[in-house]
Amino acid sequence: MKVNRVRPTLWHRLYFPAILAGLVVTLKHMFMKKDTMQYPETKRELGERYRGVPVLVKDQDGREKCVGCYMCQWVCPPRAISIEAAEISSDSDQHQIEKYPEKFDINMLRCIYCGLCEEACPEEAIFMSKTYAVTGYSRDLMIFDKEKLYELGGERQDDINKWSPENKGAKSRSHVAGDTIAASTAGSH
Repeated sequence: MKVNRVRPTLWHRLYFPAILAGLVVTLKHMFMKKDTMQYPETKRELGERYRGVPVLVKDQDGREKCVGCYMCQWVCPPRAISIEAAEISSDSDQHQIEKYPEKFDINMLRCIYCGLCEEACPEEAIFMSKTYAVTGYSRDLMIFDKEKLYELGGERQDDINKWSPENKGAKSRSHVAGDTIAASTAGSH
């Protein structure tokens, strides 16, 4: 089978029509209205469902909402969250809560902003904020500790209000050691 080829003319071999067409497009765009944003001074309006940096929040009285349950840590696909929990002493006014996060870190270099941590949190203590500009001069500065996360998150209204007196359990019920429970039920079997 023979293919008939069209021989380019001198006009086409000079590539002048292609260059001219490119210049026409450039000239059209030169006189169009610009959509430039003056970034640091003017910030972009984000949609309501935008997921930015994950942050920790406190309740309306300034108390930590996180109870150190590790659910956000286990659901995080890139394992960006690390928590170390500690027990709350039985003489504290928050005795009905077993533990709190002594250390809560999010590695923002690993975080993929998926929002699974927010979905998994039973206490509504972690939220995806609207912050999108996250910078740091070193890797260490990109690991946000608990204080930094609370600074970014601020306070939110807590409808559960688990610290109110009507929601507190008996002090004798709080922080009973596992060995004590096992010893008291050992004779009943």
